[in-house]
Amino acid sequence: MAAKQLGKLVAKNSCLFLCDMQDKFRPTIQYFPQVVSVSARMLQAARLLDMPVVVTEQYPKGLGHVVPELGVKEEKIFPKTCFTMLLPEVEEYMKKSGDVKSIVLCGIETQACILQTALDLIEKDYEVHVIADACSSRSMVDRMFALERMREAGAFLTTSESMMLLLCRDATHPKFRDIQKIIWEPAPDSGLLTGMPQGQ
Repeated sequence: MAAKQLGKLVAKNSCLFLCDMQDKFRPTIQYFPQVVSVSARMLQAARLLDMPVVVTEQYPKGLGHVVPELGVKEEKIFPKTCFTMLLPEVEEYMKKSGDVKSIVLCGIETQACILQTALDLIEKDYEVHVIADACSSRSMVDRMFALERMREAGAFLTTSESMMLLLCRDATHPKFRDIQKIIWEPAPDSGLLTGMPQGQ
């Protein structure tokens, strides 16, 4: 129970979720290039740490496909129309990927697909870590209150660099040097970390 409250996840039991970073959202999502850039960094880290990755596209027929700069290559892409990423096919994929206990969540939109995914995951007893510098919305008000609701529901809010270091745990980790190369250049600056909900 204490470990769940602390959110001390380990890479071998973790899965990266990348939500709906598609071409048609590019003009409307606040800080879209930065969100994609930070998510791409998380994807690099997940590959280095042998974490399974789930990528979704919301109604790709109308909204287009995942933007090329995210760098998705061999990862399986799950199309969807519902707002949650926790599709039956995704649950099956996670079961086949080992003992997944923790989800690292990036993408758009925070008040829609990110929120509903987080709530569904928490309901099924997964530990959820929301990467605040890799989640956005059209409206910063919607984003702020969605983050607050997720935290109240038990999700952990963190940053991409903090998450990568938490997954490594130790400078002697065999992949730490490679992770260090990713975070050596600071994550792109944006307004996503201003106006964050404050704890009571």
